[in-house]
Amino acid sequence: MAQVRIIVDLCKGCEICVNVCPRNVFEPKRTVNKYGYLIPEPVRAKDCIKCKLCEIHCPDFAVEVE
Repeated sequence: MAQVRIIVDLCKGCEICVNVCPRNVFEPKRTVNKYGYLIPEPVRAKDCIKCKLCEIHCPDFAVEVE
């Protein structure tokens, strides 16, 4: 199973990861970081196929897939 992690303090809530994920791993805007941005959560990490589209497209380098 893949480990998908959002680095909360780097994320600005753009939701690109939500939109590019072919397996709908992320749920949009569930957590607020210390800067007030609403952060998506990888609630279905078990469905991740490690394509890393979320990691590649994140403009803030806030997504990690292992």
